[in-house]
Amino acid sequence: MTDVLRAPAEVKYAEELDWLESVDDGPKPFSWRLSPRMVRLFVLGSERADGLDREIPQKWFGDRSFVERSIVTLASDRGLLLIGDPGTGKSWLAELLAAAICRNSTLVVQGTAGTTEDHIKYSWNVSMVIAKGQSRQSMIPSPIMTAMEQGVVGRFEELTRSTSDVQDALISILSEKYVSIPELDDDNIVFAQPGFSIIATANSRDRGVNDLSSALKRRFNFVRIPVVTNKRSEAEIVRFRTTELLRRHRIELEVPPTLLDILLQSFADLRAAAAAAGSDDEKLESALSTAEQIGVLEDAILHSQFFGDRTLRAATLAGSLVGSLARRAPEDLAILNKYWHGVVEPRSKADGGSWPEFLEGGREAIATLS
Repeated sequence: MTDVLRAPAEVKYAEELDWLESVDDGPKPFSWRLSPRMVRLFVLGSERADGLDREIPQKWFGDRSFVERSIVTLASDRGLLLIGDPGTGKSWLAELLAAAICRNSTLVVQGTAGTTEDHIKYSWNVSMVIAKGQSRQSMIPSPIMTAMEQGVVGRFEELTRSTSDVQDALISILSEKYVSIPELDDDNIVFAQPGFSIIATANSRDRGVNDLSSALKRRFNFVRIPVVTNKRSEAEIVRFRTTELLRRHRIELEVPPTLLDILLQSFADLRAAAAAAGSDDEKLESALSTAEQIGVLEDAILHSQFFGDRTLRAATLAGSLVGSLARRAPEDLAILNKYWHGVVEPRSKADGGSWPEFLEGGREAIATLS
């Protein structure tokens, strides 16, 4: 799968997972491929105290307790709900856990207003039904039903964006651990095999879209993933993702540490301004998440590669930041203009370095969009 745009975690890290499985002598719940200790090690990376013959790189950056509680929840066969603001790495953590536990992270249902019960239970191959009637052969199992039959982890993205009917259908799956097929006379129940569980994600900003019922909440263990506020941790995440980006695009381009510092500082400043704002009109529409920082840097890198001199410059970074965050006109442009005049300009005079170029690049981008 070297030619796919984005390989799932179990393919991308296949060699590493094979090695971990070969040296893993810990107890494994159900049909897990790795023990809970090795699952944690795969996600968070190895330390010298682990005594391994090779280094396992860290893939998810966050509090160790969140990962451990997630693993324990899945080992108990309860549903796991990862909840937090956009860009906090919920989906990436869910993918890594599924890849480590069962080597299959692709059994995913995407929750939207258009998601129906068929998407989490089953549907029918109409042509086969017309030709031979309804049978197990003419049934199309959902990713969740497939996970039940195989005894592996199924994933449900954006749970609170799906309707109450879909959420209610999920209650019976989590409670009874089987799905009835009333259209069939025989072989009309699919039972979940040992190892089946569901990892769901929900954005805390979607509260009120389709709130979870108390019955569904009882079927999940909640793990709240906070926004990364530690600048060092955030820098590690951005570096990790940027390295992957450069490798995927086969780009040889250096990201100067000074520009990374400017990006991190700019987002920290804008978050502080949003926290102090008196109304939503005074806040950027952007969530100012770590994922959006990575998007800004990706945009700047690709622009430098294809339309620049293959050197990442402060002015290009500033233009990408303004272009990515100015989603509403004139509100967001006014907020960014205020930030550039009130914060970036004084800092460029006081600190020098790449800040003056960043100042001019941002001014030009704001003027162009205005």
